[in-house]
Amino acid sequence: MRFTIPNILTLLRLVLIPVFVVVFYLPYSWAPFAAAMVFWFAAVTDYLDGMLARKLGQTSRFGAFLDPVADKVMVATALILITEHYETIWVTIPALTMIAREIIISALREWMAEIGKRANVAVSWIGKVKTVTQMFALWVLIWRFDDWMIWVGYVALYIATILTYWSMVQYLSAAKGDLLAKEHQ
Repeated sequence: MRFTIPNILTLLRLVLIPVFVVVFYLPYSWAPFAAAMVFWFAAVTDYLDGMLARKLGQTSRFGAFLDPVADKVMVATALILITEHYETIWVTIPALTMIAREIIISALREWMAEIGKRANVAVSWIGKVKTVTQMFALWVLIWRFDDWMIWVGYVALYIATILTYWSMVQYLSAAKGDLLAKEHQ
């Protein structure tokens, strides 16, 4: 593994996960804002590492593997934290839906790669919009500045949930023929 700028940013995102969790649970009035800023910084590094890898010609197999892992672990961590904090089915169901979608689509991509059709389930624009909406919702719900902001976070969380279903259906539809094909004997 080469320590390129994109790989360092991805590794930094992984290091930020326990920092994020600790800051989230600090018993200070400024902790929600600080946790939201750690999450925001991690989201920015997610955007930057991919952009810089392409722009600087520093793409690598290690980065291609680790980047989505770091993203999914950070998002799953945030979803678990807000689920625990808000203690309501109205946050728990979207959070479980988003985590389940990530597991399903990751498994689908791995399986499609095994049969040589990984490109059929490449990231789509819906997936990108879902990610941006999801990151915004999580950032707002982590910060929880005031009641109005929390309601904005709930609305964004539900928009992200709808996009989660939409993108999952899109990916599964793209793989439908292969998923339902009869086995060769």
